[in-house]
Amino acid sequence: MRRSILFSSALCFGLFLSGFPNGYAAEDEELTLNQRLRDQLGKPNIILILADDLGYGDLGCYGQEQIQTPNLDRLAAEGMRFTQCYAGSTVCAPSRACLMTGRHTGHARIRGNGRVPLLPEDVTVAEVLAGADYESGVIGKWGLGLQETTGVPQKQGFSQWLGYLDQTHAHNYYPEFLWRYDSLHGERLVPFPENADGRQGRYSHDVFTLAALNYVRVNRHRPFFLYLAYTIPHANPALGRETGNGMQVPDDAPYTDRDWPQPEKNKAAMITRMDADIGRLVDLLKELKIDDNTLIFFTSDNGPLNVGGVDPEFFRSSGPLRGVKRDLYEGGIRVPMIVRWPGRIAAGQVSDQVWAAWDFLPTVAQLAGASHPRGLDGISIAPTLLGGEQERQHEFLYWEFHERGFQQAVRMGDWKAVRPYVAEPLELYNLKEDPGEEHNVAGANPEIVGQIEEYLENARTESEHWPVKASPRTE
Repeated sequence: MRRSILFSSALCFGLFLSGFPNGYAAEDEELTLNQRLRDQLGKPNIILILADDLGYGDLGCYGQEQIQTPNLDRLAAEGMRFTQCYAGSTVCAPSRACLMTGRHTGHARIRGNGRVPLLPEDVTVAEVLAGADYESGVIGKWGLGLQETTGVPQKQGFSQWLGYLDQTHAHNYYPEFLWRYDSLHGERLVPFPENADGRQGRYSHDVFTLAALNYVRVNRHRPFFLYLAYTIPHANPALGRETGNGMQVPDDAPYTDRDWPQPEKNKAAMITRMDADIGRLVDLLKELKIDDNTLIFFTSDNGPLNVGGVDPEFFRSSGPLRGVKRDLYEGGIRVPMIVRWPGRIAAGQVSDQVWAAWDFLPTVAQLAGASHPRGLDGISIAPTLLGGEQERQHEFLYWEFHERGFQQAVRMGDWKAVRPYVAEPLELYNLKEDPGEEHNVAGANPEIVGQIEEYLENARTESEHWPVKASPRTE
């Protein structure tokens, strides 16, 4: 079995640029045992697709009227669409850390963008699933540890890896290289000479899609976890400052003839391009006859961007919500979440279950029959997915953010509290009556504010890397 794993590990990314061979005879022969084991255990394949800076209102199934997303809309129609799911943070790295480790930003190793890597004691989804004999690969943007640190994917449970380590490197959709790892050849660079000297010959997300398709082909005979982390529709901020348009895409079809600013055409084209690639992935699952045994999650790492020449109001990317990326208001942290598992998750459901990124780890652990560490902030929402009663619920959800001093947010039932600046009083909103957070009702609800303040006294642990800093705001 070990030989089989090594063989397919090398094959998967070794052929991602040239396409996949027509024959699979040798591979099929070596993986027959894995097929039998999977049939006996009934463990689902798990695919987590993460968009980057995609807002709550950027998909048709969430009310978007101008950007075409037919495949994601179909995914929602065939599964469960959540209306109250939250990202781990309002920026990239901490949001991904919450997804991977099951801890919120008051306890996670990584609480902001920067150079702090995951450490060996941080247990990731991939490490948890390895205990249930899953193969795990990550394709796209990592952002949880640079080369020669303990945070690289291969030291966090992933046996195969292709993409960007550094989130700044990930701003460039036409990179001169990507990082690659497999268990046979170790870590190395994949060069793209066609992108040298500023040329735009190879779009990174086309590479990611091809690699994802090949990963599924190779690993179709045993349980796998694929973390597909697109950076669409994140801007290239440096290019945006230089040209006014930081939205990189090979062409702006099907929006070329629209009377829109060019950055908005490009943003829409990026999202529609990603949607089409997700459609290709789902089609492959059906072709390989593993669709019914594959659980797909689709979500975003935070709210919509407002750099690179785009205006989030143009497409109403936050939907009815207040705020954007880098805000702890709903528009910065409430994100699309679609979950599909044919035959297991009933089609056409819309759920108002409240949950967050740190619930992903315990949820997939339960569905895969894997054990996970105690003391996580996350809970399993598997009962909701499978149509049962969700007995365990969060009393509180917590976020903190450090780029503008120290900010906090808490959700308790229908109540949402935001402290935009340290040492300032909490703002309070009733999300059931006021989802756009337009009316601060803290003064009329001192008992609710007091209850949340009491929770905040013990909501977080101190971090040497993310200390509480005074507000930068001046009156």
